[in-house]
Amino acid sequence: MLRFNKQHNTLEPEEYIFQLQDSEEPNLFRDVFPYDSIPKIPFNYRLNPMNMPEEIWVTDTTFRDGQQSRPPYTVKQIVDIYDFIHRLGGKAGFIRQCEFFLYSQRDQEAVRKCLEKGYKYPEVTGWIRAAKNDFKLVKEMGLKETGILCSASDYHIYLKLNKTRRQALDMYLDIVKAALDEGIIPRCHFEDITRADFYGFVVPFAKELMRLSKESQIPIKIRACDTMGLGVSYPGAALPRSVPGIIYGLTHYAGVPSEYLEWHGHNDFYLAVSNATSAWLYGCSGINGTLLGLGERTGNTPIEALVIEYLALRGNDDQIDTTVITEIGDYYRNEVGYAIPPTQPFVGSEFNITRAGIHSDGILKSEEIYNIFDTKKLLKRSIGVSVTDKSGSAGIAHWINTFFELEGDKQIPKNHEGVIKIKEWVDRQYDEGRIVSISDEEMVELVRLYFKDIIQSDKS
Repeated sequence: MLRFNKQHNTLEPEEYIFQLQDSEEPNLFRDVFPYDSIPKIPFNYRLNPMNMPEEIWVTDTTFRDGQQSRPPYTVKQIVDIYDFIHRLGGKAGFIRQCEFFLYSQRDQEAVRKCLEKGYKYPEVTGWIRAAKNDFKLVKEMGLKETGILCSASDYHIYLKLNKTRRQALDMYLDIVKAALDEGIIPRCHFEDITRADFYGFVVPFAKELMRLSKESQIPIKIRACDTMGLGVSYPGAALPRSVPGIIYGLTHYAGVPSEYLEWHGHNDFYLAVSNATSAWLYGCSGINGTLLGLGERTGNTPIEALVIEYLALRGNDDQIDTTVITEIGDYYRNEVGYAIPPTQPFVGSEFNITRAGIHSDGILKSEEIYNIFDTKKLLKRSIGVSVTDKSGSAGIAHWINTFFELEGDKQIPKNHEGVIKIKEWVDRQYDEGRIVSISDEEMVELVRLYFKDIIQSDKS
Protein backbone atom coordinates (compact mmCIF):
# COMPACT_ATOMS: atom_id res chain seq x y z
CA MET A 1 0.00 0.00 0.00
CA LEU A 2 1.32 3.42 -0.95
CA ARG A 3 0.92 6.66 0.95
CA PHE A 4 1.83 10.21 -0.08
CA ASN A 5 4.36 11.95 2.17
CA LYS A 6 3.36 15.62 2.15
CA GLN A 7 6.60 16.72 3.74
CA HIS A 8 8.80 15.16 1.08
CA ASN A 9 6.20 15.17 -1.71
CA THR A 10 6.87 11.57 -2.61
CA LEU A 11 5.03 8.26 -2.59
CA GLU A 12 6.21 5.76 -0.01
CA PRO A 13 5.37 2.12 0.60
CA GLU A 14 3.55 1.50 3.86
CA GLU A 15 5.27 -1.78 4.46
CA TYR A 16 4.82 -2.28 8.17
CA ILE A 17 1.81 -2.29 10.46
CA PHE A 18 3.09 -2.19 14.01
CA GLN A 19 0.83 -3.80 16.58
CA LEU A 20 1.22 -4.04 20.32
CA GLN A 21 3.37 -7.04 21.23
CA ASP A 22 2.20 -8.14 24.64
CA SER A 23 4.05 -10.79 26.61
CA GLU A 24 4.07 -12.37 30.04
CA GLU A 25 7.74 -11.55 30.59
CA PRO A 26 9.42 -8.14 30.27
CA ASN A 27 12.03 -7.44 27.61
CA LEU A 28 14.86 -5.81 29.55
CA PHE A 29 17.42 -5.88 26.70
CA ARG A 30 19.96 -7.58 28.94
CA ASP A 31 22.52 -7.80 26.14
CA VAL A 32 22.46 -3.99 25.83
CA PHE A 33 21.88 -3.18 29.51
CA PRO A 34 23.80 -5.71 31.60
CA TYR A 35 23.31 -4.30 35.08
CA ASP A 36 26.72 -5.45 36.33
CA SER A 37 28.69 -3.62 33.61
CA ILE A 38 28.57 -0.47 31.47
CA PRO A 39 25.58 -0.31 29.06
CA LYS A 40 26.52 -1.30 25.51
CA ILE A 41 26.05 0.72 22.31
CA PRO A 42 25.06 -1.65 19.47
CA PHE A 43 25.08 -0.60 15.81
CA ASN A 44 22.94 -1.81 12.93
CA TYR A 45 24.35 0.74 10.42
CA ARG A 46 20.92 2.08 9.51
CA LEU A 47 21.16 5.79 8.73
CA ASN A 48 18.19 8.03 9.40
CA PRO A 49 17.66 11.15 7.28
CA MET A 50 18.14 14.51 8.95
CA ASN A 51 14.85 16.38 8.80
CA MET A 52 14.90 19.50 10.95
CA PRO A 53 11.44 21.03 11.35
CA GLU A 54 10.71 24.51 10.07
CA GLU A 55 10.11 25.65 13.65
CA ILE A 56 12.06 24.47 16.66
CA TRP A 57 11.68 25.58 20.28
CA VAL A 58 12.29 24.81 23.94
CA THR A 59 9.94 23.83 26.74
CA ASP A 60 10.89 24.18 30.39
CA THR A 61 10.66 21.78 33.32
CA THR A 62 12.62 23.78 35.90
CA PHE A 63 9.65 23.72 38.28
CA ARG A 64 8.90 20.00 37.79
CA ASP A 65 11.89 17.79 37.01
CA GLY A 66 14.22 20.59 38.10
CA GLN A 67 12.77 20.47 41.62
CA GLN A 68 13.43 16.75 41.99
CA SER A 69 17.11 17.37 42.73
CA ARG A 70 17.03 20.28 45.17
CA PRO A 71 15.00 21.88 47.98
CA PRO A 72 11.72 23.31 46.69
CA TYR A 73 11.73 26.86 45.41
CA THR A 74 9.71 29.44 47.29
CA VAL A 75 6.71 30.93 45.50
CA LYS A 76 8.61 34.20 45.05
CA GLN A 77 11.58 32.38 43.54
CA ILE A 78 9.33 30.50 41.12
CA VAL A 79 7.68 33.72 39.96
CA ASP A 80 11.04 35.50 39.62
CA ILE A 81 12.54 32.62 37.63
CA TYR A 82 9.41 32.44 35.47
CA ASP A 83 10.00 36.12 34.62
CA PHE A 84 13.60 35.33 33.63
CA ILE A 85 12.43 32.48 31.37
CA HIS A 86 9.88 34.80 29.76
CA ARG A 87 12.56 37.39 29.04
CA LEU A 88 15.11 34.86 27.80
CA GLY A 89 12.67 33.26 25.36
CA GLY A 90 11.57 36.57 23.89
CA LYS A 91 8.13 37.69 22.78
CA ALA A 92 8.12 35.17 19.92
CA GLY A 93 8.22 32.38 22.47
CA PHE A 94 11.38 30.42 21.79
CA ILE A 95 10.73 29.01 25.27
CA ARG A 96 7.09 28.05 24.75
CA GLN A 97 5.99 26.36 27.95
CA CYS A 98 6.80 25.83 31.62
CA GLU A 99 5.42 22.75 33.35
CA PHE A 100 4.56 22.63 37.03
CA PHE A 101 3.81 20.14 39.74
CA LEU A 102 0.26 20.68 40.98
CA TYR A 103 0.20 18.67 44.20
CA SER A 104 1.21 21.04 47.01
CA GLN A 105 -0.41 24.29 48.09
CA ARG A 106 2.87 26.04 47.31
CA ASP A 107 2.91 24.69 43.74
CA GLN A 108 -0.70 25.71 43.18
CA GLU A 109 -0.07 29.21 44.52
CA ALA A 110 2.96 29.55 42.23
CA VAL A 111 0.89 28.46 39.23
CA ARG A 112 -1.78 31.04 40.01
CA LYS A 113 0.76 33.84 40.39
CA CYS A 114 2.49 32.91 37.13
CA LEU A 115 -0.85 32.80 35.33
CA GLU A 116 -1.60 36.28 36.68
CA LYS A 117 1.40 37.57 34.72
CA GLY A 118 -0.66 37.12 31.56
CA TYR A 119 2.31 36.09 29.42
CA LYS A 120 1.57 34.31 26.17
CA TYR A 121 4.95 32.63 26.52
CA PRO A 122 5.92 30.55 28.30
CA GLU A 123 2.51 28.91 28.67
CA VAL A 124 1.89 27.35 32.08
CA THR A 125 1.19 23.61 31.87
CA GLY A 126 0.82 20.83 34.42
CA TRP A 127 2.16 17.32 35.04
CA ILE A 128 0.22 14.40 36.48
CA ARG A 129 0.42 10.66 36.88
CA ALA A 130 -1.82 8.47 34.75
CA ALA A 131 -4.62 8.68 37.29
CA LYS A 132 -8.04 10.30 36.94
CA ASN A 133 -7.91 11.74 40.44
CA ASP A 134 -4.80 13.69 39.46
CA PHE A 135 -6.61 15.00 36.40
CA LYS A 136 -9.01 16.90 38.68
CA LEU A 137 -6.10 19.17 39.66
CA VAL A 138 -5.58 20.20 36.05
CA LYS A 139 -9.22 21.17 35.65
CA GLU A 140 -9.26 23.06 38.95
CA MET A 141 -6.21 25.12 37.94
CA GLY A 142 -7.75 25.95 34.56
CA LEU A 143 -4.78 24.77 32.51
CA LYS A 144 -5.07 24.07 28.79
CA GLU A 145 -2.42 21.32 28.67
CA THR A 146 -0.98 18.74 31.01
CA GLY A 147 1.76 16.18 30.90
CA ILE A 148 0.73 12.61 31.71
CA LEU A 149 3.26 10.03 32.88
CA CYS A 150 3.16 7.12 30.42
CA SER A 151 6.08 4.86 31.25
CA ALA A 152 7.23 3.10 28.08
CA SER A 153 9.86 0.54 29.03
CA ASP A 154 9.21 -2.91 30.44
CA TYR A 155 11.39 -1.92 33.39
CA HIS A 156 8.58 0.41 34.42
CA ILE A 157 5.55 -1.43 33.03
CA TYR A 158 6.36 -4.85 34.48
CA LEU A 159 8.71 -4.14 37.37
CA LYS A 160 7.25 -0.87 38.73
CA LEU A 161 3.59 -0.88 37.68
CA ASN A 162 3.27 -4.66 37.84
CA LYS A 163 1.23 -4.64 34.62
CA THR A 164 1.42 -6.10 31.16
CA ARG A 165 1.88 -3.87 28.13
CA ARG A 166 -1.79 -4.18 27.25
CA GLN A 167 -2.87 -3.22 30.76
CA ALA A 168 -0.51 -0.23 30.80
CA LEU A 169 -1.66 0.91 27.36
CA ASP A 170 -5.32 0.73 28.35
CA MET A 171 -4.61 2.70 31.54
CA TYR A 172 -2.77 5.42 29.63
CA LEU A 173 -5.46 5.69 26.96
CA ASP A 174 -8.16 5.95 29.62
CA ILE A 175 -6.65 9.10 31.14
CA VAL A 176 -5.87 10.56 27.70
CA LYS A 177 -9.51 10.15 26.71
CA ALA A 178 -10.56 11.87 29.95
CA ALA A 179 -8.37 14.83 29.02
CA LEU A 180 -9.81 14.97 25.52
CA ASP A 181 -13.36 14.87 26.89
CA GLU A 182 -12.55 18.05 28.83
CA GLY A 183 -10.89 19.71 25.84
CA ILE A 184 -7.47 19.61 27.52
CA ILE A 185 -4.38 18.85 25.43
CA PRO A 186 -2.65 15.71 26.76
CA ARG A 187 1.13 15.51 26.59
CA CYS A 188 2.14 11.88 27.01
CA HIS A 189 5.54 11.43 28.65
CA PHE A 190 7.01 8.21 27.23
CA GLU A 191 9.21 7.58 30.26
CA ASP A 192 12.40 5.54 29.73
CA ILE A 193 12.01 5.39 25.95
CA THR A 194 15.69 4.51 25.44
CA ARG A 195 15.10 1.15 27.17
CA ALA A 196 11.69 0.48 25.61
CA ASP A 197 10.60 -2.03 22.96
CA PHE A 198 10.26 0.57 20.25
CA TYR A 199 8.29 -1.35 17.61
CA GLY A 200 6.56 -3.66 20.08
CA PHE A 201 5.16 -0.91 22.34
CA VAL A 202 6.24 2.66 21.56
CA VAL A 203 5.10 2.86 17.92
CA PRO A 204 1.75 1.04 18.45
CA PHE A 205 1.01 3.31 21.43
CA ALA A 206 1.96 6.44 19.48
CA LYS A 207 -0.18 5.37 16.50
CA GLU A 208 -3.17 4.90 18.80
CA LEU A 209 -2.64 8.38 20.24
CA MET A 210 -2.49 9.88 16.76
CA ARG A 211 -5.77 8.11 15.92
CA LEU A 212 -7.42 9.65 18.97
CA SER A 213 -5.99 13.04 18.08
CA LYS A 214 -7.45 12.86 14.58
CA GLU A 215 -10.84 11.78 15.88
CA SER A 216 -11.01 14.48 18.57
CA GLN A 217 -9.36 17.23 16.51
CA ILE A 218 -7.22 17.96 19.58
CA PRO A 219 -3.41 17.76 19.51
CA ILE A 220 -1.93 14.89 21.50
CA LYS A 221 1.74 15.52 22.18
CA ILE A 222 4.43 12.98 22.90
CA ARG A 223 7.47 13.68 25.02
CA ALA A 224 10.22 11.13 24.36
CA CYS A 225 11.92 10.85 27.74
CA ASP A 226 15.50 9.62 27.91
CA THR A 227 15.05 9.05 31.61
CA MET A 228 18.40 7.37 32.24
CA GLY A 229 20.45 9.42 29.76
CA LEU A 230 21.11 6.34 27.63
CA GLY A 231 20.38 7.92 24.26
CA VAL A 232 23.17 8.24 21.69
CA SER A 233 23.26 10.20 18.45
CA TYR A 234 25.97 8.26 16.62
CA PRO A 235 25.18 7.45 12.98
CA GLY A 236 24.18 3.81 12.61
CA ALA A 237 23.50 3.20 16.31
CA ALA A 238 20.69 0.73 16.93
CA LEU A 239 17.45 1.10 18.84
CA PRO A 240 16.46 1.45 21.60
CA ARG A 241 19.38 3.87 22.26
CA SER A 242 19.45 5.70 18.92
CA VAL A 243 18.09 9.24 19.20
CA PRO A 244 17.82 9.66 15.39
CA GLY A 245 16.10 6.26 15.23
CA ILE A 246 13.57 7.19 17.90
CA ILE A 247 12.67 10.52 16.30
CA TYR A 248 12.52 9.04 12.79
CA GLY A 249 10.43 6.11 13.98
CA LEU A 250 7.90 8.32 15.76
CA THR A 251 7.49 10.73 12.85
CA HIS A 252 7.73 8.21 10.00
CA TYR A 253 6.15 5.00 11.31
CA ALA A 254 3.82 6.40 13.98
CA GLY A 255 2.88 9.53 12.02
CA VAL A 256 3.59 11.95 14.87
CA PRO A 257 3.87 15.52 13.51
CA SER A 258 7.12 17.23 14.48
CA GLU A 259 5.20 19.94 16.32
CA TYR A 260 3.60 17.29 18.56
CA LEU A 261 6.96 15.87 19.54
CA GLU A 262 9.37 16.79 22.36
CA TRP A 263 12.66 15.35 23.54
CA HIS A 264 13.47 15.19 27.27
CA GLY A 265 17.01 14.08 28.04
CA HIS A 266 19.14 13.46 31.11
CA ASN A 267 22.89 13.85 31.42
CA ASP A 268 23.97 10.60 33.09
CA PHE A 269 26.49 9.88 30.30
CA TYR A 270 27.37 13.53 29.45
CA LEU A 271 25.23 13.40 26.30
CA ALA A 272 22.24 15.59 27.17
CA VAL A 273 23.08 18.55 24.91
CA SER A 274 24.28 16.55 21.89
CA ASN A 275 21.25 14.26 22.09
CA ALA A 276 18.90 17.22 22.31
CA THR A 277 20.45 18.87 19.27
CA SER A 278 20.22 15.60 17.36
CA ALA A 279 16.53 15.35 18.22
CA TRP A 280 16.04 18.76 16.61
CA LEU A 281 18.07 17.75 13.56
CA TYR A 282 16.11 14.55 12.97
CA GLY A 283 12.60 15.94 13.21
CA CYS A 284 11.63 16.91 16.78
CA SER A 285 10.34 20.46 17.19
CA GLY A 286 10.50 20.75 20.97
CA ILE A 287 13.35 20.16 23.39
CA ASN A 288 12.56 20.03 27.10
CA GLY A 289 15.15 21.29 29.57
CA THR A 290 15.81 23.12 32.82
CA LEU A 291 17.73 26.22 33.81
CA LEU A 292 21.35 25.34 34.66
CA GLY A 293 20.53 21.72 33.76
CA LEU A 294 19.20 21.08 37.27
CA GLY A 295 17.24 17.87 37.54
CA GLU A 296 17.14 14.36 38.90
CA ARG A 297 20.55 12.68 39.36
CA THR A 298 22.92 14.31 36.83
CA GLY A 299 20.29 16.73 35.61
CA ASN A 300 18.51 17.68 32.39
CA THR A 301 19.51 19.50 29.24
CA PRO A 302 20.44 23.08 30.27
CA ILE A 303 18.12 25.64 28.69
CA GLU A 304 20.93 28.19 28.44
CA ALA A 305 22.87 25.66 26.35
CA LEU A 306 19.83 25.12 24.11
CA VAL A 307 19.58 28.88 23.54
CA ILE A 308 23.20 28.94 22.35
CA GLU A 309 22.66 25.79 20.22
CA TYR A 310 19.58 27.34 18.62
CA LEU A 311 21.45 30.52 17.69
CA ALA A 312 24.31 28.43 16.30
CA LEU A 313 21.90 26.40 14.17
CA ARG A 314 19.58 29.16 13.02
CA GLY A 315 21.63 32.36 13.18
CA ASN A 316 20.80 35.51 15.09
CA ASP A 317 17.41 36.03 16.73
CA ASP A 318 16.68 39.58 17.90
CA GLN A 319 13.93 38.28 20.19
CA ILE A 320 16.41 36.38 22.36
CA ASP A 321 18.41 38.34 24.94
CA THR A 322 21.39 36.15 25.84
CA THR A 323 22.49 38.54 28.61
CA VAL A 324 19.55 37.23 30.67
CA ILE A 325 21.59 34.03 31.06
CA THR A 326 24.05 35.93 33.26
CA GLU A 327 21.21 37.42 35.29
CA ILE A 328 19.81 33.94 35.85
CA GLY A 329 23.19 32.68 37.06
CA ASP A 330 23.52 35.61 39.45
CA TYR A 331 20.00 35.03 40.77
CA TYR A 332 20.69 31.39 41.53
CA ARG A 333 23.91 32.30 43.35
CA ASN A 334 22.60 35.28 45.30
CA GLU A 335 18.88 34.63 45.83
CA VAL A 336 18.37 30.88 45.54
CA GLY A 337 21.68 30.10 47.25
CA TYR A 338 22.70 27.48 44.71
CA ALA A 339 26.44 26.95 44.30
CA ILE A 340 26.93 26.85 40.54
CA PRO A 341 30.10 24.91 39.64
CA PRO A 342 32.63 27.65 38.76
CA THR A 343 33.50 26.14 35.39
CA GLN A 344 29.92 25.42 34.23
CA PRO A 345 29.57 26.83 30.69
CA PHE A 346 27.98 30.28 30.33
CA VAL A 347 26.90 30.65 33.99
CA GLY A 348 29.89 29.53 36.08
CA SER A 349 31.93 32.26 37.74
CA GLU A 350 35.09 31.09 35.95
CA PHE A 351 33.73 29.75 32.65
CA ASN A 352 35.71 32.34 30.64
CA ILE A 353 38.66 32.78 32.99
CA THR A 354 42.11 31.45 32.12
CA ARG A 355 45.01 30.69 34.45
CA ALA A 356 47.66 29.83 31.89
CA GLY A 357 50.24 32.52 31.24
CA ILE A 358 50.60 31.62 27.57
CA HIS A 359 46.84 32.04 27.14
CA SER A 360 46.92 35.39 28.89
CA ASP A 361 49.70 36.50 26.58
CA GLY A 362 47.50 35.64 23.61
CA ILE A 363 44.52 37.47 25.13
CA LEU A 364 46.65 40.62 25.52
CA LYS A 365 47.20 40.54 21.76
CA SER A 366 43.59 39.66 20.88
CA GLU A 367 40.97 38.21 23.19
CA GLU A 368 39.46 36.29 20.25
CA ILE A 369 42.40 33.90 20.46
CA TYR A 370 41.15 32.34 23.70
CA ASN A 371 37.55 33.53 24.12
CA ILE A 372 34.69 31.45 22.70
CA PHE A 373 32.79 34.56 21.50
CA ASP A 374 32.36 38.16 22.63
CA THR A 375 31.22 37.21 26.12
CA LYS A 376 31.10 40.86 27.20
CA LYS A 377 28.54 41.69 24.50
CA LEU A 378 26.48 38.49 24.56
CA LEU A 379 26.62 37.64 28.27
CA LYS A 380 27.90 40.83 29.93
CA ARG A 381 30.88 38.78 31.09
CA SER A 382 34.35 40.07 30.21
CA ILE A 383 37.01 37.45 29.64
CA GLY A 384 39.17 37.21 32.73
CA VAL A 385 42.21 35.59 34.28
CA SER A 386 42.86 34.14 37.69
CA VAL A 387 46.37 34.82 38.98
CA THR A 388 48.36 31.75 40.02
CA ASP A 389 51.94 30.55 39.68
CA LYS A 390 51.08 29.67 36.06
CA SER A 391 49.86 33.15 35.07
CA GLY A 392 53.20 34.84 34.40
CA SER A 393 53.58 38.54 33.65
CA ALA A 394 51.02 38.38 30.85
CA GLY A 395 48.34 37.00 33.16
CA ILE A 396 49.01 39.65 35.79
CA ALA A 397 48.91 42.46 33.23
CA HIS A 398 45.66 41.12 31.82
CA TRP A 399 44.10 40.89 35.28
CA ILE A 400 44.98 44.55 35.95
CA ASN A 401 43.66 45.75 32.59
CA THR A 402 40.42 43.77 32.93
CA PHE A 403 39.68 44.49 36.58
CA PHE A 404 40.34 48.22 36.29
CA GLU A 405 38.78 48.41 32.81
CA LEU A 406 41.86 49.94 31.20
CA GLU A 407 41.65 50.34 27.44
CA GLY A 408 43.82 51.60 24.58
CA ASP A 409 47.03 53.36 25.55
CA LYS A 410 46.07 53.17 29.23
CA GLN A 411 46.59 49.42 29.30
CA ILE A 412 49.51 48.08 31.33
CA PRO A 413 52.07 46.05 29.32
CA LYS A 414 53.38 42.77 30.67
CA ASN A 415 56.94 44.11 30.95
CA HIS A 416 55.97 47.05 33.17
CA GLU A 417 58.13 47.34 36.31
CA GLY A 418 55.06 47.13 38.55
CA VAL A 419 53.92 43.90 36.85
CA ILE A 420 57.38 42.40 37.36
CA LYS A 421 57.31 43.25 41.07
CA ILE A 422 53.85 41.70 41.49
CA LYS A 423 55.04 38.58 39.66
CA GLU A 424 57.99 38.31 42.04
CA TRP A 425 55.59 38.51 44.99
CA VAL A 426 53.31 35.86 43.45
CA ASP A 427 56.29 33.55 42.80
CA ARG A 428 57.40 33.88 46.43
CA GLN A 429 53.90 32.93 47.62
CA TYR A 430 53.98 29.63 45.74
CA ASP A 431 57.65 28.94 46.58
CA GLU A 432 56.56 29.11 50.22
CA GLY A 433 53.85 26.47 49.66
CA ARG A 434 50.72 28.38 48.65
CA ILE A 435 48.22 26.22 46.74
CA VAL A 436 45.24 28.54 46.13
CA SER A 437 44.97 31.32 43.55
CA ILE A 438 45.63 34.96 44.41
CA SER A 439 42.39 36.65 45.45
CA ASP A 440 41.05 39.78 43.81
CA GLU A 441 41.41 41.60 47.12
CA GLU A 442 45.12 40.74 47.29
CA MET A 443 45.64 41.83 43.71
CA VAL A 444 43.91 45.17 44.34
CA GLU A 445 46.29 45.90 47.25
CA LEU A 446 49.32 44.97 45.15
CA VAL A 447 48.20 47.21 42.30
CA ARG A 448 47.68 50.11 44.67
CA LEU A 449 51.17 49.52 46.06
CA TYR A 450 53.05 49.36 42.77
CA PHE A 451 50.89 51.57 40.51
CA LYS A 452 50.20 54.60 42.74
CA ASP A 453 50.89 57.12 40.00
CA ILE A 454 49.08 55.20 37.26
CA ILE A 455 45.87 53.83 38.72
CA GLN A 456 43.66 56.10 40.77
CA SER A 457 40.74 53.84 41.71
CA ASP A 458 38.85 52.78 44.79
CA LYS A 459 37.53 49.67 43.04
CA SER A 460 37.65 46.72 45.37
